Amino acid sequence: MFDRLFGSRAPGPDAAGRTPPGQYLTQKLPVLHYGTVPAVDLAAWDFRVFGLVDAPVTLTWEQLQALPRARVTVDIHCVTRWSKLDTSWEGVPIRAILDLAGLRPEASHVVAHCEQGYTTNLPLAVLDDEDVLLADTYDGRPLDPEHGYPLRLLVPKRYFWKSAKWIRGLELLDHDAPGFWERYGYHNDADPWKEERFSE
Repeated sequence: MFDRLFGSRAPGPDAAGRTPPGQYLTQKLPVLHYGTVPAVDLAAWDFRVFGLVDAPVTLTWEQLQALPRARVTVDIHCVTRWSKLDTSWEGVPIRAILDLAGLRPEASHVVAHCEQGYTTNLPLAVLDDEDVLLADTYDGRPLDPEHGYPLRLLVPKRYFWKSAKWIRGLELLDHDAPGFWERYGYHNDADPWKEERFSE
């Protein structure tokens, strides 16, 4: 049953060095989230960048789609121990959206705000990478609702709960502010290579 749901358990030779400790490989993209899948009306949808920025931004779906875009192929790792290699995503590079808002020098952390009040937190330095996106496309198709349609954060170098689904905004802060799962005992940093699954 395990193999039917997730795929093979053991990394093959081609995955050597790409699978963090304690992880198994899957061929599927498992669906895991808290709460129900929200209904989204793109005509009423918007995305905000606010907090410690010089020019707070509120974008419609059409305005977001007009921003520069990028495609990345990355490995992803879930705290529930599955990893999926060579996943393909497309969306707006995080650098483009942060540059648009103009970060203030004191900004050091980001809180991702999502539908239904979900949040997750990251140091700003973790987002400063070419493979971090506001992703709207997976494997050449728009995101499925259960995978975050219309938009999710993609942060491949952290456990996948940090790649928040149904994202609606980024808040820039000068301090850390733990998000939903972090307040319930998940590790604040979530580095899969250090197996930072839960706080001590």
